[in-house]
Formats: sequence, C-alpha cells, structure tokens
Amino acid sequence: MEHIIRTDREDQLIDITAIIREDVRRSNIKNGTAVVFVPHTTAGITINENADPDVVIDFLEILRKLVPKSRDYRHLEGNSHAHVKASLVGSSCTLIIEDGRLKLGTWQGVYFCEFDGPRTRKFYTKIIGS
Repeated sequence: MEHIIRTDREDQLIDITAIIREDVRRSNIKNGTAVVFVPHTTAGITINENADPDVVIDFLEILRKLVPKSRDYRHLEGNSHAHVKASLVGSSCTLIIEDGRLKLGTWQGVYFCEFDGPRTRKFYTKIIGS
C-alpha cells in the first residue's frame, strides 16, 4: 500500500505505527510479515521507543552531531548529510504479524525519518502471509 506523508521540518521522525497497524487490519492477514519501505535516498525507516518524545529529540540531535550539515561535501545538491543519515538508518524494516497484530515491544513504534525536508514523501507497506 502506498502512503503519502508530508514532513514540515528539515529533519524529523514521524510515528507511522498506527498507519501500519491499519494496513495489517485491512489485509486480514493473521500471521506473516509487514515490510515497510521508503523509496527515497534522503529518508528512512526505523523502529524505536515511542513512549518518551525525548528519545526522538535525542536521536535527531545525535545524528546531527555525527553527520553535520556544514561540511565540505562534494555532492552539489547540498544534502549529502541527508543521504548519509538515510543510509545509516536504512530504507526498510520488517515486522512480524501474529494473530492479526504487529509483534512490537511495549515501547516500540515505527518511524518515518525525514532528513531533507520539508517534503511530500511516500512510503509503502507490503503485508505477506496467511
């Protein structure tokens, strides 16, 4: 399933767990996997804590320090930092579906990671199973 998401900052994490849960519900798949994929080179997908919003703030701050925007990158578009962050995070995740529900830990959520916004983006979910 294709989803459109609008980001409103240069870098941000958006909790998309509810969207994926709804995709699983609508699929009627009871046991299998859900694959979430981002078709962009400056965005990613990750699973992390979704209970304390400070985790997201810390996550982004650490990535900014690890891969600063203001370096002498060769890529002419000026967004090399976003490409590196997206590669570090990854462009997909696979989730287990058991008894019709995502098998996530108590504090886990799935996040769309924007590193070159604001933009209109896409992500896809593919539900596989029986």
